[in-house]
Amino acid sequence: MTTHRALTEGPWWRDAVVYQIYPRSFADGNGDGTGDVTGIISRLDHLADLGVDAIWISPWYPSPLADGGYDVADYRDIDPRFGTLDQADELIAATHERGLRIIIDLVPNHSSDEHVWFQQALAAGPGSPERDRYIFRDGRGDSGEIPPNNWRAMFGGPAWERVVDADGNPEQWYLHMFDIKQPDWNWENPEVVAEFDDVLRFWFDRGVDGFRVDVADSMGKATGLPDVDLDAEGLPSLAKYPGSPMWDQPILESIQRRWRAIADEYAESELGPRVFVSEAYLSPAPRLASYVAPGRLHTTFNFDALLCEWTAASQRNVITNALAAHEEVGAACTWVLGNHDNVRVASRFGKPVTGVPFDAEGAAVPVPGFNKDDTGHLPTDLVVGRRRARAAALLELALPGGAYIYQGEELGLDEVEDLPESVLQDPTWERSGHTIRGRDGCRVPIPWSGDRPPFGFSSEPVTAEPWLPMPDWSAHSVETQEADDSSFLWLYRRALAARRHDPALGDGTLTWNDSGADVLDFSREPGFRCVVNFGDPIDLPEGEVILASGPLADGRLGSDQAVWLRTD
Repeated sequence: MTTHRALTEGPWWRDAVVYQIYPRSFADGNGDGTGDVTGIISRLDHLADLGVDAIWISPWYPSPLADGGYDVADYRDIDPRFGTLDQADELIAATHERGLRIIIDLVPNHSSDEHVWFQQALAAGPGSPERDRYIFRDGRGDSGEIPPNNWRAMFGGPAWERVVDADGNPEQWYLHMFDIKQPDWNWENPEVVAEFDDVLRFWFDRGVDGFRVDVADSMGKATGLPDVDLDAEGLPSLAKYPGSPMWDQPILESIQRRWRAIADEYAESELGPRVFVSEAYLSPAPRLASYVAPGRLHTTFNFDALLCEWTAASQRNVITNALAAHEEVGAACTWVLGNHDNVRVASRFGKPVTGVPFDAEGAAVPVPGFNKDDTGHLPTDLVVGRRRARAAALLELALPGGAYIYQGEELGLDEVEDLPESVLQDPTWERSGHTIRGRDGCRVPIPWSGDRPPFGFSSEPVTAEPWLPMPDWSAHSVETQEADDSSFLWLYRRALAARRHDPALGDGTLTWNDSGADVLDFSREPGFRCVVNFGDPIDLPEGEVILASGPLADGRLGSDQAVWLRTD
């Protein structure tokens, strides 16, 4: 088993490699077709041997699962489909026993419409203290029939839903920036603020090491809820432009500082510092980096790296600007290639459009007609995609800072783009009028062993099929890749082992080397060099090969390959 550093060592978050677990799809411990807490416990050794430092578990709270668990009905319990609080305590202890940390999701922008406070708000009526916990407003028009403003929901349709009173009469509207079943909290209400203080302490007291903050840029709304600007198509904009009344409001700083103070209360505890990682798609890089300024959150995902096209120029622009912005506030970058909301890396990099370009200032350049959330109609070359995904993994793990791995990336899994329409569950599918399939394709359960579904995902006795059907992934299962030392799994294991023991890797800085327009080449001290080739084969620079993403033919680095070199 991999040796991990002491849990009390800090600041561990500056260079931690964290493995994301989507609990429905990681491992099913009771055979009912749905992943659960006991399944996670049964596979912890896989993660310890992989060499990660921590796990992040997507929402495991009681939920109607209208949005895959991001519609929380109770923030202090475990959904019965996933397990119990006692089992969660067992998982926390088992994780720590292996020298790993555990981060869980916090969903502070909205709750489920089945949350007891929202049910009380509906029953209490307009003007009540119960309604003030959420964002209720009277409608416009002669009889309030027009929504309070022009905001659209991220999953499609308007961002407002009108409620009906006990007599069947239409009355106020409530805001939901995502799905109808996800009413937004009112963060100007002291009861809401205090409630989340208590939720943080509830889980910190149980031994959780940190929280990933869902849509961390959306909790505050501009006073008066003014209309948003119109986009190029004349529709209310969903973009996070500076000044948007929906996003990145000033109130967020006070919330973040409040939470940081709570985390700091635990700094001298047995487990050491507790942390936050922010999910916020914000550009340019300095705007995002403000979230991790001193006294605010600890880390924030660098989603520009996930959105970036597979070219040397754009990749270098993203890296350069992210590092500079984070250095300005004294924080470390956190890199991410994929997650439960995005097309899997192996498929994305195998498409004719692999992402968006980024200019020298770190700004994304829109690609006409390209929608990162709707790429199923584009052809995919998985041979190319997997070759690039291997190179991208070495690039990500060589960069200064921390990194996240989404379950299945270490197996090179592809997006399942042919799921039957009858099994699609993502709210985007319904809200888009069945025009955008949504995110189910990256959430299919992962394969562990065997030559037929459920590929070891479900423990015996198996009483139900997996909640989403699995393709023939027998060639990509953990069992198959264990036996192949050239597999994705062994590439990740070797990379993480090298990263753990190489003093040049993890937190720190880099220096760019000039090796041509199609090559990304940087050094890190002491004596480490990473070279990624986006063009035709090139001669290897001088140095001893530590690890390569693929075979090095005749001592040359092939197209879409990466290599780590020892240069001292």
